[in-house]
Amino acid sequence: MFRLPFLFIITGIISFILFQLLTVFDLASWMGDHPRNPTGWFRIHLLVLGWGTMIAMGAVYQLINVVLQSNIYSQKLGFAHYGFFAVGTTGLLLGFHNMNVVWIAGFATIAFIGIILFAWNMGMTLLRASQWNTVTISTACSVIYLTLTGLTGMAMGLNFHFNQWGNFHDQLFGAHLWFGTLGWFGLIITGISYKMLPMFYLSHGFPTYMQRVIIVLWNAGVLMGSVAFLLDWPVYMKWVGLLFIVLAFIAYNIHISQIYKARHKPEPGYGIIWSIRAARTLMIVGIITLILFPFFPEYMYQTNIIMILGWIYLWGWVAMTILGYLSKIVPFLWWTHKYGPQVGKKRIPTMADLINDRYVHYGLTVIVISLIILIFGLGWNLSSLIAIGGSFLALGSLIYISLIARVFIR
Repeated sequence: MFRLPFLFIITGIISFILFQLLTVFDLASWMGDHPRNPTGWFRIHLLVLGWGTMIAMGAVYQLINVVLQSNIYSQKLGFAHYGFFAVGTTGLLLGFHNMNVVWIAGFATIAFIGIILFAWNMGMTLLRASQWNTVTISTACSVIYLTLTGLTGMAMGLNFHFNQWGNFHDQLFGAHLWFGTLGWFGLIITGISYKMLPMFYLSHGFPTYMQRVIIVLWNAGVLMGSVAFLLDWPVYMKWVGLLFIVLAFIAYNIHISQIYKARHKPEPGYGIIWSIRAARTLMIVGIITLILFPFFPEYMYQTNIIMILGWIYLWGWVAMTILGYLSKIVPFLWWTHKYGPQVGKKRIPTMADLINDRYVHYGLTVIVISLIILIFGLGWNLSSLIAIGGSFLALGSLIYISLIARVFIR
């Protein structure tokens, strides 16, 4: 039951450690460069595919068991999915690192096969269970967007080799980003949160209608934005897509408040508190961006602005939420796997004994402060601040992930 989720989570942690070590070794210098270069592609895909997507896939395999109270369609297919995705991602990263277009095209296809296997496994699991609720619908939508992310990514990888599509490559790139960052990560995080946050807070009796509002608005935003990029629609159509996403995020924060008000547990732990703070912050940033975009459209397309917004979204919300949730998910899974069968037979540690929540707070605080320094460095194009903020962000992340990894030896 636990081997498959653990396989993805441990692989994700290893990728995260590698990403941070490489950042420390080059003093975060790559963070100030234009992201569309071999080094940027390698680092971003190591973080997004090697860590974020690996962790999310592992979480989905475990969460589906909890939500549906049944096994996934095929464990063997899950391991095959891991094999294709891990090999494809590794080869793709090496292709980016060496700028080998044959490797990029070939291994992008292998990684995409892994995504297809994941989508098939999840699709058959959900169809067989026929339990459609906001968690399963969000999961299904996120997996569809992951598939579209992989499809557009594979198409770009093949175009690197054949170079036949000209400017359409950039349109694919925009849709690829929209499908992946907003569609896959956005809907999987919000969907998981519908189940996890009430568990963390022991909340009961809260209204759930806002979850349906979030799903509708979020899907509208993803579809509008991605189609606008694919068909090269005017910039205001992309703004409409952003509008839907920001409205969905406002609704998501309202729903978090509803869960909080219905809580029966005063404090859920610092990992969850920081993930909620990240959601509140991103909502404010989204509203400000939405308001300023029509007045300063030329600035919104500047590389440093896009990089800042990207770091705020990917690190400030996606990564902070994953890191926060891992402080609860990993101890729960490991305690259930290692100590669950021993309950009532001998003295065993509690889940709280597996990880020190104070250290979780300290680690995430360092990460947030470092991220703020990095964002200021990117905003003013100050290489010294980028080096300081990026390096401390990497060091803080290494220390934090060591707390998570240490659970496996407790």
